[in-house]
Amino acid sequence: MARNSLLALLKASHFGPTIAVTTVSFLLATSLWWEGPAFVIAFGVFLGQLLVGFTNDLIDYPDDLKHNRLSKPLVSGELTTTRLRRAIKVVIPLTILLNIFGPLGIKGGLIYLFGVGMGVSYNFYFKSTLLSPIPYALAFAALVSSIIVSTDRTPPLWFITAAASLGVAAHFANVLKDIDQDLASKIKGLPQRIGKKGSRVITSLLLVIATLILHNANSNIPLLIVGLVFAIITSFAPNKIIFKSLMITAVVDVIMFINATDQTLGSFTV
Repeated sequence: MARNSLLALLKASHFGPTIAVTTVSFLLATSLWWEGPAFVIAFGVFLGQLLVGFTNDLIDYPDDLKHNRLSKPLVSGELTTTRLRRAIKVVIPLTILLNIFGPLGIKGGLIYLFGVGMGVSYNFYFKSTLLSPIPYALAFAALVSSIIVSTDRTPPLWFITAAASLGVAAHFANVLKDIDQDLASKIKGLPQRIGKKGSRVITSLLLVIATLILHNANSNIPLLIVGLVFAIITSFAPNKIIFKSLMITAVVDVIMFINATDQTLGSFTV
């Protein structure tokens, strides 16, 4: 029973994206710190992503129920709103304490918690407004910036811009699969108002921009070609393929991120 509850909570966290963000944070932290602090940083990031995912499923529950989204544990009955609320109450203080008093330090921890706050504010408010991309841009920029700031360095502008571009691209791509249902539920963020075709183009353009920025910071022709090809594919690929194309480009960009970070900032020693 306990195992089933844990699995349901992990599903409610949007486990795939949560693990992806946690992994990126670990790899970036490893390139700037070493494995010990990197594991602690990654776990703090993981807790923050749990909070964003949990609140998303809780707020979206009525709409998910309306559209019979059985992949959501609240809709399928694997999880109750009471249990999810309890999990949120447990995760909040753990997220705050581990990020502020962990390797990120007060400055880095507060920056990351700001990003988490942006994610939660998207769930509660920005999702249905023209400003829906802003939390994604700020949250992604805050995540990578917090790790750099933790080493007493200032994040380069290209670094912040590339992260923000990837965040907004993820927002537009993520909305595509549910855009018709969102409109039926009067959820009108910027992607829903622009429509599928426009959102595809914007996703592709942002991925191209992020890839070019990262290539400019640390040239890698093979990665550039792969990143650009799959970034462009997102502008016309079927719904089943578009997120896979985005993920391939994202993986390429993460590799370029880490290489560029290591090249321009070096490692941190204590």
